[in-house]
Amino acid sequence: MKADNNCIVIFGASGDLTYRKLIPALYHLYKIGRLAESFSVLGVARSELSDDSFRQKMREALIDLEGASGEILDKFCNHLYYQAINTSDVVDYAKLLPRLDELHDKYGTGGNTLYYLSTPPSLYGVIPECLSAHGLTTEEFGWKRIIVEKPFGYDIETAKALDIQIHKYFEEHQIYRIDHYLGKETVQNLLVLRFSNGLFEPLWNRNFIDYVEITGAESLGVEERGGYYDGSGAMRDMFQNHLLQVLAMVAMEPPAIINANSMRDEVAKVLHSLHPLHKEDLKNNLVLGQYSAGSIEGKPVKGYLEEKGVPAESNTETYMAVRCQIDNWRWAGVPFYVRSGKRMPTRVTEVVIHFKTTPHPVFSQNAPDNKLIIRIQPDEGISMRFGLKKPGAGFEAKEVSMDFRYADLASPSLLTAYERLLLDAMKGDATLFARTDAVHACWNFVQPILDYKAERGRVYEYEAGTWGPAEANKLIAKHGKLWRKPSGQMKKKV
Repeated sequence: MKADNNCIVIFGASGDLTYRKLIPALYHLYKIGRLAESFSVLGVARSELSDDSFRQKMREALIDLEGASGEILDKFCNHLYYQAINTSDVVDYAKLLPRLDELHDKYGTGGNTLYYLSTPPSLYGVIPECLSAHGLTTEEFGWKRIIVEKPFGYDIETAKALDIQIHKYFEEHQIYRIDHYLGKETVQNLLVLRFSNGLFEPLWNRNFIDYVEITGAESLGVEERGGYYDGSGAMRDMFQNHLLQVLAMVAMEPPAIINANSMRDEVAKVLHSLHPLHKEDLKNNLVLGQYSAGSIEGKPVKGYLEEKGVPAESNTETYMAVRCQIDNWRWAGVPFYVRSGKRMPTRVTEVVIHFKTTPHPVFSQNAPDNKLIIRIQPDEGISMRFGLKKPGAGFEAKEVSMDFRYADLASPSLLTAYERLLLDAMKGDATLFARTDAVHACWNFVQPILDYKAERGRVYEYEAGTWGPAEANKLIAKHGKLWRKPSGQMKKKV
């Protein structure tokens, strides 16, 4: 299904996200015929650029990142336009009126407009107010939608304040809070795996599942984002949005029907059911860490405190591990172990469902546990681990696997996360976008952790290239569990 005819207005169009992600995503959608036949892209930023210079800059990005060339590239770039304004000055937004009228008339887009805020968070409330002041949010002529990038607030209070500010000018059905993790094919496949297979859904509960493990690991450090990251940390950067959303997709109940409202209702229910972590809980169920100098793949890397833009005395966490519980019928008593860190041995995001062992190990005291591994990135796929007889005499059980990898498909046609989410926003499908109540539920769960960390003021050190501080192993080992140590490829033993 194609997107509606529309004009896509990208605020912050001279920035890195537009160059690396948004324009390549729109180009690929155009190339495979998923964009509307009539569309335009208007880049908006402070930098003084002409239409031609903006097109040339984006052309270079597409050649460099996508290997684009030929007639398709030329035709796509002809749909790109640019308008320089001071995005903090309400008066300057008057320049958008004639440009948008011109583009809607030229392409017959009927006033349909998608605003994308690829800007610093300080402008998330300013831009909607300025657009409204010039009548650019009204849906009298065509729909108006706004995509807001994370972070959506810095804590529960700022998240609520930002919601109030945006809702003055846009209704909830117009607001699309983007989390690119939810655009990943394997995250969505969680739902299909569970709800379309009679094999898995009967087992997806406290009676058969021992514990759930969610890992979001990166081998990179903070790179050139030290100043930004130091004010964020792993709890805000990964856990509060990405990993809690993945947890909700794993744990949610079957929706009555597959549409945005039903799906997001079930996600919100899970997030509201998270067992609150009070100060005493956090002493035993939370580990925070910060990487020191080490090596990854044989190459030496700096410690966090040596990174550009990071204060010498910073205690910002680059690693977090937490034990969560969900207070509902399905999951009562099943722990969810969630961890995320920078400078890990490899880049990998995955969910592991650890099933309960057999009540009586007939063949071997060391029989392998059953595991379902859902690899979100990289090398997206699913692996089922179970025991079979080891060749030879006796009945010793050995772990074997049944694997599926998207890369093995004859003609994989996967959309990237940004491609999928941009397309959904243009179609008006909010299923994979966060709703206000879900955002607040995430912050309500995370806020006590942030408060505890601010009061406690200590993070554990771990060497770059390892799987985090030793205390994280103790966190899970004291309950008789183990963290997995995955590799980056599903073909290897992960």
